[in-house]
Amino acid sequence: MLDDFLLRAVLAAVGAALAAAPLGVFVVWRRMAYFGDATAHAAVLGVALALAMSAPVFAGTLVVALAMALTVARLAGRGYGADMVLGVAAHGALAFGLVAVSFLQGPRLDLEAYLFGDILAVGKADLAVIWGGGAVVAVLIGWRWQALVTSTVSEDLAFAAGIDPKRERLILMLALALVVAVALKVVGALLIGALLIIPAAAARPWSRTPEVMLAGTAALGVLSALGGLWGAWVLDLPAGPAVVCAAALLFAISAVAGGRR
Repeated sequence: MLDDFLLRAVLAAVGAALAAAPLGVFVVWRRMAYFGDATAHAAVLGVALALAMSAPVFAGTLVVALAMALTVARLAGRGYGADMVLGVAAHGALAFGLVAVSFLQGPRLDLEAYLFGDILAVGKADLAVIWGGGAVVAVLIGWRWQALVTSTVSEDLAFAAGIDPKRERLILMLALALVVAVALKVVGALLIGALLIIPAAAARPWSRTPEVMLAGTAALGVLSALGGLWGAWVLDLPAGPAVVCAAALLFAISAVAGGRR
């Protein structure tokens, strides 16, 4: 069954959507959309370094994304404005990544695949990475769920409950870096932020509890993945952007219906 490229694409898209769902709700709640973009843009630099050193792309992407997360967290904690740090980090990482890719001879021809995804070229090893990374994220968020929710609601409440908000923020950033590395093959570095934000934003008007929003985000993410792949197959569209377009349509529907409700 896994020899069928379309089936592999469906499994990859669903796996990436499920991996992004638990991080997406916290990105929306904490207003960390720009941080997601900065981490995703750093993935391009990770790809270039991995190809230059003949290392696995996933490993290079994960290492650079983790470095970006730790750097942003450190600078933001030293008095720099978070929006300024994220702006410099996002644009700087993307620019350095594009410059680094330009020095590579063969892989530079595949730059579009790393920027916008190449889900139809997903192999069995990629599926193992996507679903394995998603499982790690699910276990990590499940383990720290209550602490993350409490520190998101109020840092003072978290301190009163014996929770360190900085530690929970770091855990969230590390998990986000892992999701970026996992989803790179599916939607590409420039569209990962959309996969994180849009399904969660669409589920928010219909959610009364954090758990309901998490379930709704996962459902809408999977629906976006399947709808985008269907549109790409029927209309001959690029698969990664088609997935994001499907998510944007679901958000528009949710916004209109939620407003009337």
